[in-house]
Amino acid sequence: MKQTISGIAIPDGPIARAATDRICATESVLMLNHAVRAFLFGALAGYRRQLNFDAELLYVSAMFHNVGLNAIYARSPNRFEIDSANAARDFLGQYSAPGEAIEEVWAAVALHTTPGIPEHMSPLIALTSAGVQMDVRGARYDDFTARERDEILQVYPREFAFKKKIIQAYAHGMEHRPETTFGTVNADVLERWDPNYRRLNFCGLVLGSDWQN
Repeated sequence: MKQTISGIAIPDGPIARAATDRICATESVLMLNHAVRAFLFGALAGYRRQLNFDAELLYVSAMFHNVGLNAIYARSPNRFEIDSANAARDFLGQYSAPGEAIEEVWAAVALHTTPGIPEHMSPLIALTSAGVQMDVRGARYDDFTARERDEILQVYPREFAFKKKIIQAYAHGMEHRPETTFGTVNADVLERWDPNYRRLNFCGLVLGSDWQN
């Protein structure tokens, strides 16, 4: 039976079901619930703005957006968003999804933490970021009614101390590759988490380069 929450139907096609099974088997309940809430908030924003988007692709993007934080990527040199995007691309490739759809999902996942850019791209890319940002940091919180928020949390609750736990999950997923946080919000996470972390400074890189002037 299709599940509808706050007026949003959770996609239940073969690809969506497979994505759910994949995340249920590999991610914590905290991260699974966060992913579904990100989809729901993104979809609500999209329908409110009357945007044209594929709900199943938005669901897949939301499901995979944090996969790169998983311990299996402990030796990865990439930004976690890239590992997440690559995993989503590989997953969709198994289902013979159209190439354009796969690349759009890749971009949506890869850019979901990059401020100021996703909202100027396709609805799928914009809504993936919007849903994640709403659930993590309450971006545009008041655009959603109290009833919408409550209905979502009733089915996919935020765990006790979710704010601290999500930061911890980010930190654990990136602490082995601190250089990948340069120029991103991820540097904020490690700066708060690791007292020995020192973020790279763009101006220092420019002034300290090998160029003579």
